[in-house]
Amino acid sequence: MSDSDAVPDSAASSSRDMSSPEGALLRADDLIAGYLPGVNILNGASLHCHDGELVGIIGPNGAGKSTFLKSLFGLVNVHEGTVKLKGDDITNERADKLVASGIGYVPQTNNVFPSLTVGENLEMGMYLAPKKFTERFEYVAGIFPRLAERKDQRAGSLSGGERQMVAMGRALMMEPFVLLLDEPSAGLSPALQDEVFVQTKHINAAGVSIVMVEQNARRCLQICDRGYVLDQGKDAYTASGEQLMNDPKVIELYLGTLAKA
Repeated sequence: MSDSDAVPDSAASSSRDMSSPEGALLRADDLIAGYLPGVNILNGASLHCHDGELVGIIGPNGAGKSTFLKSLFGLVNVHEGTVKLKGDDITNERADKLVASGIGYVPQTNNVFPSLTVGENLEMGMYLAPKKFTERFEYVAGIFPRLAERKDQRAGSLSGGERQMVAMGRALMMEPFVLLLDEPSAGLSPALQDEVFVQTKHINAAGVSIVMVEQNARRCLQICDRGYVLDQGKDAYTASGEQLMNDPKVIELYLGTLAKA
């Protein structure tokens, strides 16, 4: 499967100025955050995501990428700076309230309940609106047909790629308009990584804005509308995915041979 076959082109043709944070759906400004008082992982990180955008976050190990995503979802305490959703301040808001407000989050690890079936995992995603399960299950199964085929199978017996589908599907059950993905391709074979990226583009094409932290920098930049390079807890570079993938300094400092493959 070639890159052009695997993933549709990014929506670079949009007439909106995606580079401007004004009017963004989700916006984080100058976040200083960490797990312990006085020990900050983020040191002024900023990001914005417009309606319909797919935004990627890449960077070296230890740059604070996953911490950044968790800070958007209220899982890491923000000491300074703000996170806003549709202009409303949601800084340090509880995760359940963020889900009810329209944000979905898929963690990198421990993202399924292995002893529960696929259907029961998806039911867990509907705990705030259980009466809509059938309607939302049909929607999610339309994106991930294999989840319908394996509805009664325990999640712990699924392949890594299928478990990732369950985790993403569960986050979509509450009909979020922005989805936060933490390293969705981690630990998967190259073929399954391709499948995850294709699924991510399909979710985005269905109208869900996405902010994705990803270890596979090259593939992330191929599919995202805009990207951020995080380094030492700050956004060092930001531009369209294509521009970052072809920027000599970004290649030299962060991508290396990945961008040339």
